[in-house]
Amino acid sequence: MSFLQPAGQVIDLGVNIDHIATVRNARGTVYPDPLRAALIAEQAGADLITLHLREDRRHIKDADVLAIRPQLATRMNLEAAVTQEMIDFACKVKPQDVCLVPERREEVTTEGGLDVIRYQKEVEAAIRQLKGEGIRVSLFIDADEQQIAAAAAVGATVIELHTGRYAEASTAEELAHELERIKVGVRAGVQHGLRVNAGHGLHYTNVQPIAAIPDIHELNIGHAIVAHALFAGFENAVREMKAIMVAARLGVSYAAKGQ
Repeated sequence: MSFLQPAGQVIDLGVNIDHIATVRNARGTVYPDPLRAALIAEQAGADLITLHLREDRRHIKDADVLAIRPQLATRMNLEAAVTQEMIDFACKVKPQDVCLVPERREEVTTEGGLDVIRYQKEVEAAIRQLKGEGIRVSLFIDADEQQIAAAAAVGATVIELHTGRYAEASTAEELAHELERIKVGVRAGVQHGLRVNAGHGLHYTNVQPIAAIPDIHELNIGHAIVAHALFAGFENAVREMKAIMVAARLGVSYAAKGQ
């Protein structure tokens, strides 16, 4: 048995396939196919497939979600805004997980966590509807103790901590500060009885400290894997990310080829 295939689950990797669709849509073709990417990712060790159906359909489209859902051997984590259109669509598709995220049309990518305190009623209603269909609900939030407490109060069972500020840190001091903030957020989530995941901006050279945090169950990573796949191939890119994560959690040295 190697550290790449340990006994029991160590840490889950959710492979986000949004940017496979971005490349496809850039030329209006039918390739590369997000479904094919999802199946290759599973074969390479992904524990789940993450995809974000944005309101403007800039990458993943409704047809992608409908095609991918029945083909997965693992599970689907559908990211969606807190709108009635998206919640109704999720209830139709019935992914295993829905992660509720903030969304602004003008942003390049999700720039921060969902403000659960401000949108408490809307989030609570969305969670109630999704849970009624047997869907587990996660909230994509900042590592802020008040937001974490609010997530537990509205009925979420999972939170995904936004690691963007950590990923964008430009100095060693800032990096250390943001890593500690995430660790505090993880502890707060556990204290509130929540499953804690994390993601955003993680890549092959900054993921290790996050993956090493014992109470993080899952990391969702997309752009870095798709970018590395241009040089290493998609299957290899997924395998390498999973290996780095597992090694970090087990405290095993792993020489990453990286980006």
